[in-house]
Formats: sequence, structure tokens, C-alpha cells
Amino acid sequence: MKRVNANVRIVRTMCDLCHCECGVLAYVQDEKVIKIEGDPNCPINEGHLCPKGLAAIQLLYHPDRIRYPLKRKGERGEGKWERISWDEALDTVTKKFREIIEKYGPESVTYSWGDAAYRNSRFTKDALLFVMNAPTHLHSDAHYCFHPVLIANRLTFGHLLTSEGSPDYRNSKCIMVWGGNPIMTHPTQGREIIIGKMNGAKLVVIDPRFTEIASKADIFLQVRPGTDDALALSMLNVIINERLYDQEFVEKWCVGFDQLKERVQAYPPKWASKITWLTEEEIIQTARLFATSKPAATHTRMGVCMSINTIQTIRAISILAAICGNLDIKGGNLIPNRPAGFKTRAEIVWKEFTLPPELENKRIGASEFPLLCSSASLGGNFCHPPSVIHAMMTGRPHPIKALWILNDLLVCLEGSKETEEGLANVDFMVGSDFFMTSTMELCDIILPPCTYLEREEVVESICTHNVIGARQRVIPLLDETRDEKEIDLEIIRRMGLKLPPHLQTLKKFYEYRVKDMGISFEYLKKKGYVAGPIFYKKYEETGFPTPSGKVELYSSILEKYGYDPLPYYQENPETPISTPELAEEYPFILITGGRHIVYYHSLGRQIPWLREILPNPNLEIHPETADQLGIKNGDWVWIEAPRGRGRVKMVAELTEAVHPKVVHAPSHWWFPEQKDPHHGVWESNINALMSNDPPYDPICGSTPLRGNLCKVYRADEK
Repeated sequence: MKRVNANVRIVRTMCDLCHCECGVLAYVQDEKVIKIEGDPNCPINEGHLCPKGLAAIQLLYHPDRIRYPLKRKGERGEGKWERISWDEALDTVTKKFREIIEKYGPESVTYSWGDAAYRNSRFTKDALLFVMNAPTHLHSDAHYCFHPVLIANRLTFGHLLTSEGSPDYRNSKCIMVWGGNPIMTHPTQGREIIIGKMNGAKLVVIDPRFTEIASKADIFLQVRPGTDDALALSMLNVIINERLYDQEFVEKWCVGFDQLKERVQAYPPKWASKITWLTEEEIIQTARLFATSKPAATHTRMGVCMSINTIQTIRAISILAAICGNLDIKGGNLIPNRPAGFKTRAEIVWKEFTLPPELENKRIGASEFPLLCSSASLGGNFCHPPSVIHAMMTGRPHPIKALWILNDLLVCLEGSKETEEGLANVDFMVGSDFFMTSTMELCDIILPPCTYLEREEVVESICTHNVIGARQRVIPLLDETRDEKEIDLEIIRRMGLKLPPHLQTLKKFYEYRVKDMGISFEYLKKKGYVAGPIFYKKYEETGFPTPSGKVELYSSILEKYGYDPLPYYQENPETPISTPELAEEYPFILITGGRHIVYYHSLGRQIPWLREILPNPNLEIHPETADQLGIKNGDWVWIEAPRGRGRVKMVAELTEAVHPKVVHAPSHWWFPEQKDPHHGVWESNINALMSNDPPYDPICGSTPLRGNLCKVYRADEK
């Protein structure tokens, strides 16, 4: 901390409004935050800050922010609440949890999280489940987003290597961004990519949309939605048949190359061209550039995580990085190494909060998706989210009767109508959110969390592989808000449950995380950030943490569990090719998601500075297509899905960024300015049109959210 003058002090802390967790300087006058700016000394963002970070003041002091514990009055969803004391709120939660565990068993209790604002309370929520012997952990995007990449990477390398935090963009000669737009979603990574390009790297972007990062690309491949597996396999065909791979690395550090070589013969560029809407020359040119530009870095994200073939798609892309010898070398994909002695998030959650296998195998989805949900999970201690909703609806394989909600499930999870139906069958729901959302309106008790400006903790950003930092309390807690983690620990105490001594208080917990580094948490707060040294080719000393100790092109784990050990192509279930009759009535391919830099999932629609930048949900549609439909830029339009799933409306944004046969709808839209209990959640929520029913990816259970069919027409039409 330092002072600008006698009245203004500057506190160094770290933002938590997205995954990046950038360094922040908060200016405080009379215990009020008056300005926020990026910290130039933070190695994560080097002084830069996105609109969300700059607008944190408006979140902190928003008049609609929930600042007191609340108890539902009347029926669920009526929007009637009364203020209660913390003692009453905590006693109610404790009593209800005990009653439900006694009646239905600990597997009937769970919590749901997903938004960044609550990610750092996952430790204590996992601890709460652990001490209750409760295996059911509902992460709303466990079956897509980050976790399929984690599973596919671990199957192949034993490490997470192709997601943010691993690629060494600055020192790369070729950066391949596949299914992501980090300028919008992970701006520190987007900045790193642009720096890498300025340093001479070629940039390849593969995406159905011409995104902000695509506008900077040397090669942009506008692939047909859901056919990334075909493209990756075809690129492998070119690289292997032209012997462009790193033969020394493959011979010494890979297993299954001969089987892979045989498999990819079925996927030549000519075949892939028809599948992907790309030309043979585009496929061949891209494969050659990637293979011959060494070092190269590979970045995968949500665009390749939402198909019927998610794991095998990511595996094929991962194998491209492996056989070209780009693993753990300068400018390639680095094996993470936090500062020596630091207790990582994964180490604590996986090693200290692991239940006995017989309990872990009670997780919903464990029998269907063992590598996601069971005691053999490679992706975390999560259930299969759609199956959890089905369990709420049917009571099978066991009922969910108590739920602690940290995010807006009605907009963030596909099958919103089913989610609402499922939540109606949960006996007791406690919510924690900054604002009254449609999901909070369904809760029985609401416990108000504080913002990052009101708490402290150790920070382990997923957007860097070797940096940790300290979040410092900038101002005292506002009104009766509390640190989420303190709430969790208090519930554990009131339930009479025990944690290890180093986890019984937050101070002890933070000291525990850094003590083997030879430092204290107070030292970390004063220093701000600690970066571990970067070492390369660490696998030469330790091998890869796979069953063979090598990169498994042919996965022994997949073979063990009865899956195909090699990647393959599979058409999504609802496309112009797989369902041509349906495509006659629903002629457009719908892709969803497309996070904008001003919002993190559902968070931020009520922040004036942010809403001014993006006031409405915009459906991207090609000008030629819009002209044929009589749609003008700015018109409200309906998007309608097959099988009676209804329709939602958005504002048409005419752009050549999408193919004439493709439309793109943003996710997580609701309207907090509408004060009824639904807050407009059914008007423009694209997840209301998405199904949470099978078929799923057979390994991780992901649903094909990018590549379904739809129709579009003006909203003034019936």
C-alpha cells in the first residue's frame, strides 16, 4: 500500500471478474474505492485492464446489490423476501442440511458453481462436501469448457497443455488458436498472442466466426461448425504422410504412432474438404505451416468442447502439438510449474478432499462417464450436469434435495426449462450472488457474498503457468456481506464437522499454501506476485504422467474403459448432413456462446458502463441471408429450434463474420432491469432452446451446443 496524498491510498490487489485475475491498483479515499486501474508490476496483465475490471466500482456500490441475508416469503418465485440475521440464516442452512442428509443421505446434497466471482470459494465448498461425505458436485460446465480439455490432455500427455496458461505465445513462431477468441474471453492471453505475432509468429485461427482474434490471423479457416475433428485428422494425414513430424520426439517420447498413421489414412484433405467447407489447399497449407514452424503453440477452447465427439476432437488437436515436437519447449506448450513448494488448487482438491471410491462412484454420471465423474476421473470431482438435472426431475439414480447455488443456472446450463422443472423438486436451496437473478428467486435463503475488493486470498490464475499472487482487502466488508469461504467454514463448524488444522481458518489455509515456498502469506501480500523459474523439457527427467510414461497417441486409458484409443470423426446428430429433412424447415446452423469482453457469463448486465457497450443480445447473421429473410440490421428476430423447444428473440446484427448458412447467438442473456421474478430469463436465453438430453459425447458427456439447426424470422411475424 502507498499513499497518493494524505487522503488517498493505493492498495495493490487482484481482480476476479474473469479467469485472468489481473493485478489491480485500487485508489481509496475515506474507505471508499474511487478508482481502479491495472497494476503495471503484475506479470499477468502488465498494467492493462479490461472493461469488467475497470467497472468493478459500479458492481461494488450498485444499488441493487444484495447486502443482507434474505429469507423467502410466500411461494418460490413470487419475489417476496424478508431480511434476517446471519445467525438465523446460518442456523437454517445447518438445520436443513442435517435433516436432508439424515433422510436422503449425503449424496442428496450438492452445490453449483461456474462464475469467476465464486471460483475461489471452491476450496471451502469442496471441503464442505468432503466433511459431509457428499460426492455430488454440480459444476455447471463440467461436461464442456475447461474440463474436456483437461481430460483429453491428460489422456494424451498427462498434463493440461493446450488451454490458457500453458502456451508460450511470446516466443512462438506459429500460434494456432482453435475454437477460441481470447481477445474477448481471456484478454491477457489475447494480448500475449498479439505480442507473439509482433515478435514474428504466424497466427492461425480456426473458427466458424471471423472473430476479433481472427482479424489478426495470417491464416483463417472458417470451418463448418462441429467438424473440427475432421480438419484435425486431415492435418495429421498431411503431416504424417509428408513426414513433417518431429521424428526424434515421436520415436523417443510417443507410443501408438503406427496405429495413428494407419487411422489417419481414412481422412485425406480431399475428404475433409467436403466435410469442413474448406478447400484442400487451405488444409494442406495450414498443416505444412504448423509442422514446419517450430516452435509452435496450440490453444484450444470452447468451440471444440461442445460436440458429440469432444474428447476425440481435442485429442486429435493435442496430437498435432505432440508429433510436431512442441511440448515443453520455449515457444511451445509448457508443462505448468508454479513456484516450488506452492500448494496448487488441483493438489489440494484432488489430494485432500478425495472421498473413498465407493462414495465417489455414487456421483451422478459415474457409471456412464467414469473419466469425468467416477473415482477414476481425469477431470475433477464433478457430476455430469445434465444428468444431475434429470435426477432432480426423476429422483434417479438418487434424488437431489439440497442445493447451494453460486451461479445463475437458468441461463448458464443448457435445457433451461428442464433446469427450472428440476429445481422445483429440490426441497431446500440456498443461494449466494451479488444480485437477484431468476435462479436466486427460486431459493429459500440467500447469503450475500462480498466482492474481491472486500476480501483477501492466495491467487492462482489459470491464465499463467508459473505465477501466484495475493488478493488484498481494499475496504472493509460492506453492510452484512461476507467472504464466501468464511460462510462455508462457519457452516462446517455449526454442523459439528471437522477439518484438518491447516484448513480450519482462512489465515491458516493461506499460510499452508505458501509455507513450503519458505514465505508467509503476509510476505506474499507485500511482494504482490511470485513467479517460478521456467524450465524446459521437464519430461526428460520425469517422463509424462501417463501409464506408459510417454505421450499416448494411442490411449491405453481409453482402451481400458472400452473407448476407441485413437481419434476419429463423427458427424453431430443434428446437421444438414445427418438430418437433411429437418434442415429443410430449419435451414441454419446455430452456434452459441461467443462471450463478450464486457460480460463474464451472466454477470454484468446491470453494470451501466458495461451495458452501454453491449445493451442487447445480438444474433450474428450474414447480410445475404438477412436480405433473403427481409431482415434489416437492428431488427428484433426470432430464433426457433426444432422439436417444440420454442423460440427466443434477439437483435439482428448483419455481419460477414459468419457463413451465410450459420447464425451465432450469444449465451447467458437475461434482463435485470425487469423487476418481475423471472427478470426476462425466457426472452433471449439461448439455452432455453438447447436440449440437455442425449446423445452426449461418450467420454465426457458434452452436449452438441455448437452446430444444431434453427430457423430465423422477424419478430413482428407470427
